[in-house]
Amino acid sequence: MNRKLFVLSLLLVFSLILAACGSPAPAATDAPEVPAATDAPAATEAPAATEAPAAGPVVLKYASSANITTWDPIASFSTEAAYMANMYEQLLRVNAPGSAELFTPLLAESWEKSEDGLVWTFHLREGVKFHDGEPMNAEAVKKSIEAAKDHAGASFIWLPLDTVEATDELTVVFTLKWAQPLELIVGSEYAAYIVSPKALDAAAADENYWSAGVEAGTGPYMLESYTADQEIVLTQNPEYWGGWEEGQYEKVLVTIVPEATTRQQLLEGGEVDLVTSVPADAFATFEANSDYTTSLEPALFNYTAFFNTLKAPLDDPKVRQALSYAIPYEDIIAIGANGRGTQSRGPVPAGVFPYSDDVPQYNYDIEKAKSLLAEAGHEGGGFSLKLTYASENSTEETFAPLIKDSFAQIGVDVTIEALEFTQQWELAKTDPATAQDIFLLLYWPTYSDAGADNMWSMFYGNPENPGNLNATKFNLSYWMNEDYNALVDEAGGLSGTDLDASLAKYTEAQTLLVDQAPAAFLFDTMVAFVVPNHVEGFKYNLNYPDVRFWFYDLRPAK
Repeated sequence: MNRKLFVLSLLLVFSLILAACGSPAPAATDAPEVPAATDAPAATEAPAATEAPAAGPVVLKYASSANITTWDPIASFSTEAAYMANMYEQLLRVNAPGSAELFTPLLAESWEKSEDGLVWTFHLREGVKFHDGEPMNAEAVKKSIEAAKDHAGASFIWLPLDTVEATDELTVVFTLKWAQPLELIVGSEYAAYIVSPKALDAAAADENYWSAGVEAGTGPYMLESYTADQEIVLTQNPEYWGGWEEGQYEKVLVTIVPEATTRQQLLEGGEVDLVTSVPADAFATFEANSDYTTSLEPALFNYTAFFNTLKAPLDDPKVRQALSYAIPYEDIIAIGANGRGTQSRGPVPAGVFPYSDDVPQYNYDIEKAKSLLAEAGHEGGGFSLKLTYASENSTEETFAPLIKDSFAQIGVDVTIEALEFTQQWELAKTDPATAQDIFLLLYWPTYSDAGADNMWSMFYGNPENPGNLNATKFNLSYWMNEDYNALVDEAGGLSGTDLDASLAKYTEAQTLLVDQAPAAFLFDTMVAFVVPNHVEGFKYNLNYPDVRFWFYDLRPAK
């Protein structure tokens, strides 16, 4: 189907659905013609007054690139979070950096922790019901968290959890094996939703329970209908504990539109109110248009180039440092990311704990790179490296040649190989001796603690077997440093009781990491938003990278 026909098809879909939802009052038109006189008898009584047609629901139309991989809120670990977060709730929400308060209470009204950071008590909101009518209480929270720990897509976030107990109807007590900032875990984008016990029991009895498109949350919106790969309709939860104001969107019509150019056309044509994103080269057009508000925001995602530290000459830190100086960071951001990025400081994205401006960076310095190679016994380079990237990642495809061209200036030949991510991953897991030399990776923390995730997952070493990826799954450099391990362990232990002391230790660990350069830290990404002025209330929160819009916050502009 060509693009024009595709757009026309979407317009037809919108028309049919809006009609089904109840059409809004028609726009004013010229007065209709008076019909010609007939021989019908004159009326003896004035006709009865008729009521004006009722206005239809206030509908938010959203063209989204985010598809559904599962409707199971426990298994969910992908882009369906864009919708899940509007139907399900956690105990609390982590607020955007710079907010007056760190957290927003959701299903928990308040909470406290023991002095040692091992016991956390949450006091639940009274009178909340799930969409299926079941009461939200302490037993429901316990059942949801235990299910998440057992088989969630991101179950690893619950590794510190020892037990969760319902001590009364509205009180839940978490006991940890080691101190952690539990607010960040219970507020995670994944594996932290509280789900109706009735639905969890149904899913346990029927593995296909969620597949038809059902949900059982407590959030402001409920799932009205779903057509796979095409359309999602959400409707207000009339019993939402947060209440409703006049003018809030009563329904949300989501159309799955993978192509960014088509999303742009629908937005410009006024056929949708919001889009996930527009093509990068179209952003400036919207910036210049006073009918839209645009912004570039920091994101949790960052790019890293892992060096295979078990293969010569990359087993020498000076060689890795030289290569780090030979990477054209500014060009990579300008060309590979269309300017939407900032150079990374280690593996922790800006704005997320434990990011620190004190962590050093490499700058692009070809002469310094040549000097370090000479000190390492490789004057003029003289060796070859294989770099792999995920073929489905167009950003990596764009900037990988920039690394190749720059390394050529120091005498290092790079062969680039595009592989599907699963193939790239399998190559890294087989045998470090035959694996790639450089592995490009886009990574982001599962919840808002990049110390417990990024720093541990990507660089914590296995002292017994450095080549064993199963130690952390993402240590793609195979690097093992006992001092780094000890600092990360100490920092993690402090994070549940003293965040400042934890940050200091994490910063020390990141400084060591940058110095030893098991990877080159390329850039933190940015996300672009284009919001028409007829939609108000948009708030960006980088702690939830797959949730572009919180529909409950949005209003039609007055």
